[in-house]
Amino acid sequence: MPTLFDPLPLRSITLANRIIVSPMCQYSSVDGYSSDWHLVHLGSRAVGGAALVFTEATAVAPEGRISAHDLGIWDDGHVEGLARIVRFVAGQSAVPGIQLAHAGRKGSTTRPWEGIRALTSTEGAWPVRGPSDVPFSADYPVPRPLAVDDIAAVVQAFRAAAVRARAAGFQVVEIHAAHGYLLHEFMSPLINTRADEYGGSFDNRIRLCLNVVDAVRAEWPGHLPLFVRISSTDWKDGGWDLDQSVELARRLRERGVDLIDCSSGGAVSDARVPLAPGYQVPFAARIRREAGVATGAVGLITTPEQADAIVRNGEADCVLLARQLLRDPYWPAHAAQALGVEMPWPAQYLRAAPPGTPERMRKA
Repeated sequence: MPTLFDPLPLRSITLANRIIVSPMCQYSSVDGYSSDWHLVHLGSRAVGGAALVFTEATAVAPEGRISAHDLGIWDDGHVEGLARIVRFVAGQSAVPGIQLAHAGRKGSTTRPWEGIRALTSTEGAWPVRGPSDVPFSADYPVPRPLAVDDIAAVVQAFRAAAVRARAAGFQVVEIHAAHGYLLHEFMSPLINTRADEYGGSFDNRIRLCLNVVDAVRAEWPGHLPLFVRISSTDWKDGGWDLDQSVELARRLRERGVDLIDCSSGGAVSDARVPLAPGYQVPFAARIRREAGVATGAVGLITTPEQADAIVRNGEADCVLLARQLLRDPYWPAHAAQALGVEMPWPAQYLRAAPPGTPERMRKA
């Protein structure tokens, strides 16, 4: 079996290792534009040795933002700022990736450090949309159900975002269909109470997700990989579960999806999540085994030995780290040292490399 520091080929690109920077919202944009914060935040993780660096959930429409400060890709004006980030990340021998997202009923809220609640009209609130008119919680805005024509517009927003992502130079796109945001809202029977072709049966509930995937794959170059992040379970009886995730993953693979990023939860506010180290890894393992598609493991993965074991044991093809990379942007370099693996260092940092690191380990 491969190890954490073996290359991972995906279509025409090859990741230098199996450590990926998971999308992490920064809530630091104005009108969707990237800033110096995004450049430094993402760039430092590329310098630190991660093979693939994802942007945060990047809104495909202004009404698809979680907060008024979310990163966006709904306008051509967003492209150049994102391209600047892409150029720097690629210059560190990392692969630049972008996650395309629509917040659905969980939009128009304040930033987490401001206490999560619905925005007021004076704070720039906007109408939120979802499969039904049920809010995520009493603190969130009440959504208006999407009409069929509105759903078609959502699909086109993802399509247009994929075109802009390529114009910016990204090499991997991930579609966000997890954490109780719009695509997941349609998939979960706890949220989706529709009686039309987008609600009720499994086939109807996954229709929007599949339509978005088809639209993005049609625009995204065939030689570049496409990921989808899913919530493998809602952690509540009667909700979306792992059996449904396996079947969805099979269909996504048939549509040209290269990797399933296996997270969980976020659909409802009263879910009981059994947090523990690696608690979501079994989802990645089963989907990989039964759907025949590459998977990424995420969630409370913190040590080099733990991450390496996940890959070595065939539970997932890669790991996506979030909080651990916030704590330590250079975690990949430290992990390589802990595991006794040689990893390229930036020439500017070679003086701080472990003793005996050869000059040939300088990054290209």
